[in-house]
Amino acid sequence: MNDTNVIYEDEDVLIINKPSGVIVNKADTTRHELTVQDWLEQGERAKYYQKPSEELDSDFYSRAGIVHRIDKETSGILIIAKNLESFQNLQAQFKERKVEKMYVALAHGRVEPTEGEIAMPVGRLPWNRTRFGVMAGGKEALTKYKVIANYISPVKSGEYLTLLELYPKTGRTHQIRVHLKYINHPIFGDELYAGRKTSRDDRKLLQRFFLHAKKISFFHPKTGKRVEFESTLSPELQNVLDALDH
Repeated sequence: MNDTNVIYEDEDVLIINKPSGVIVNKADTTRHELTVQDWLEQGERAKYYQKPSEELDSDFYSRAGIVHRIDKETSGILIIAKNLESFQNLQAQFKERKVEKMYVALAHGRVEPTEGEIAMPVGRLPWNRTRFGVMAGGKEALTKYKVIANYISPVKSGEYLTLLELYPKTGRTHQIRVHLKYINHPIFGDELYAGRKTSRDDRKLLQRFFLHAKKISFFHPKTGKRVEFESTLSPELQNVLDALDH
């Protein structure tokens, strides 16, 4: 992580393009890895996240202003608040579903119809706490999608791949990955949800899963105006698309 990852910055918000392989928030399990939170707390922006002695405990300081998360292997846009007021404002926008997000994914198979939505509850699997699934008693989850292109798989003969735009209307953990698995179109390279053999073959071509947080829009916490930011596909994802045949 460095300032080349910064897409936009002002006195209230910081928008970054997170690389794949970087964890967002630090935890006991990330002691030997540099996270986005470490980058914020150890760099020139650390002054924003030093809690005044009179300040009540707040997620703003414990999370270094990071408003939301994306998976370690997912690349793309992340919003970071630079003061407590902006943090609370943006958190409320996420809760009230005022934040609009668009992801790009490469999925197995030919997805039909070419536009649709997946509305199925998502919850943590009781028999495997690292995975999530569509399950009764899970939290409401809605993902809309649109097909962008179809390709011939270079990995498995006779298989198609589909490039999708995805619009999650809720923010459940692993939501897009779980929803695409549910409709039998798991994400290319997804070790958790595409199956061991399939993901192992995929990773001969791409050493991560193909999911990118491409666009986000929200109301600026200071001006109240809706703003939109976009990040380009990382080179390793673009290289895969360039190598595929329609």
